[in-house]
Amino acid sequence: MNVTEIFLIAMTIIFTVPYLIWRLGRTDYWAPLVVVQIITGILLGPGVLGAIFPGDYQFIFNPQVIAALNGIAWWAVMVFVMIAGIELDLKKMWQYKRESGITAGFALGVPLVFGSAAAVFLLYFSDGWMGPGAYTWQFILGVGMSCAVTALPILILLMEKLDILRQPIGQRILRYASLDDVAIWGVLALILLDWNRVGRQGMFLLGFALASYLFRRMMLKLAEVDRWYVAFIWLSVCAYFADWSGLHFMVGAFLAGMVMDGDWFHQPDMDKLRHFVLMIMMPVFFLSTGLRTNWQVGGATVFVAAGVLLLASVAGKLAGLHAAGKILKWDKGEASIIGWLLQTKALIMIIFSNVLLDKQIITSETFTALLIMAVLSTMLTVPVVAPKLQKMKQRIFRTN
Repeated sequence: MNVTEIFLIAMTIIFTVPYLIWRLGRTDYWAPLVVVQIITGILLGPGVLGAIFPGDYQFIFNPQVIAALNGIAWWAVMVFVMIAGIELDLKKMWQYKRESGITAGFALGVPLVFGSAAAVFLLYFSDGWMGPGAYTWQFILGVGMSCAVTALPILILLMEKLDILRQPIGQRILRYASLDDVAIWGVLALILLDWNRVGRQGMFLLGFALASYLFRRMMLKLAEVDRWYVAFIWLSVCAYFADWSGLHFMVGAFLAGMVMDGDWFHQPDMDKLRHFVLMIMMPVFFLSTGLRTNWQVGGATVFVAAGVLLLASVAGKLAGLHAAGKILKWDKGEASIIGWLLQTKALIMIIFSNVLLDKQIITSETFTALLIMAVLSTMLTVPVVAPKLQKMKQRIFRTN
């Protein structure tokens, strides 16, 4: 068989297996399709499929096929991250700056501290977690921030499922998550700061600031159909120069989106683009992510590490939101609902940890533990939040 035929077999597996699990297993309540795709990516990786059927695994996922899949995955995740940047509503955040700042600060800061403590525990627990290219502070801050991340695109999907996206509480949660998104990518840029290439990074940031000004002026003069084409050119250029400077192409993709205004594009078109990227291209990213998992530290040890990280993530997020709720005098139950929603991890955390792995700040074993943590935290969200929302609605109904 030639490479093209094997590639198409791989693509058939990538799209068929998670769809059948999701549809036939009716997992949507506790595991949306995107979560099933992530889990399937892990199962198709070397730790599971590769261990059970090593010959078949090496035949299908050979170096040429993996190279082709990686190309699709890189572009898919760049487009997805750009969309996340575009959808940041900085004007709305500024309008509610006190409330958003306090909430986002606690929602990010407390789990960051808890996650950093978990990272220190891992370092003392056993070797094999910190990558060869990392300083200790980079590893601790990277793992800590992984525990603090909120997956904004998945959060939107889950709030649609819970029917609160367009309600006041849903819009508040979007503001908090959006502000944290900005901070997350800022911290990632700090972690990736390379003193050997700091000149390049400074040149990139200065050049990006000037180019953004000119780009924004140009976009205002274009028809929307042209804006889409120019946006993808802009994405490619920003991602290239960010990677050239040592900051990673993901940082460039987010910055490319962040300087674009959401009202430049029709919202239904943006929603469709996000939907089709998730459906058509992101499954390949999930598979390529699963191919990077590793259990060499020991399967049980990786799961213990994932449990520690999950505990730090959830406990930190809930503690932070309860603190914010007391300061802002939220109604009973709001802090718990918002906290559980904001601890949704899949996708953005996986993208974040992919960058850490690429830069050798974490090992593939740590990456595997973080991946498991991201999946479990996301699977917890709807089953925990749905009954809490129902109780809140009943309480409001009785009060009125």
